[in-house]
Amino acid sequence: MRRTVIRRTALATSAACVALLATACGGSDSGSGSGDKAGDTKGKESTAAKALTAAELEKAALAQGDVEGHKVAKTAAKDEISKNDIKAEKAACTPLANALMGAEVGEPATFTRRTVVSEPKKKADLKPEEALKAALDITTTQLALGSYDGTGAADSVAALRKAATECAGGFSFAAGGEQNKVTKVTEAQVKGGEEAAAWTVEMAAGGEKVAFKLVGMRQGASFASFASINLAALGGEGDFELPTAVIEAQAAKLA
Repeated sequence: MRRTVIRRTALATSAACVALLATACGGSDSGSGSGDKAGDTKGKESTAAKALTAAELEKAALAQGDVEGHKVAKTAAKDEISKNDIKAEKAACTPLANALMGAEVGEPATFTRRTVVSEPKKKADLKPEEALKAALDITTTQLALGSYDGTGAADSVAALRKAATECAGGFSFAAGGEQNKVTKVTEAQVKGGEEAAAWTVEMAAGGEKVAFKLVGMRQGASFASFASINLAALGGEGDFELPTAVIEAQAAKLA
């Protein structure tokens, strides 16, 4: 089977769903899609910014218990992909492809990843088909967190915004040797950190289609990308919300 980003993410999400059901889950005004803008992000303070050390970044990254109703874990090595293994058809789209795959955007001095999975909400008196849909309403978020010297974090937000604009009509990219196709990029509303931006990214491959929610957020000298997929929404069946609680929790730990 071809391990496209859609299939790989769907399988990972399904596995997380089974694990959760077997354990813990059994019985302000919104900004525009371009998000919060913190004015001149390249002023003296940004220029003088110093990256967190690897130990400091690990401490600042989300951990189990930081987000109510979610499971948090370090991303498994088999699910990680380096930006060196990602190649966009259009060079301008590279930051977007990297963020979608949970890889580095720009050149972080230190970098780490987390996988965050929402727990299905318990609902009483549901018909069998409704209960199944509710059980599958699980959002998996690949969180990629980097810390940068100088203006690197602000530059990463700017690069992601620019890529989303220039590649809104779609593009193709290879990741780990597999081809993937983005068909549409649409701005979404988000707030978080000192500045943030969000999009719905529609993808198609091998007759499958799926929508990702993608968020880029800066807090101080750190930049985080959040690439989310919802198991119940696979195949284009319905929509799902941004992982707001995850974004807010990560921003709070970085503040």
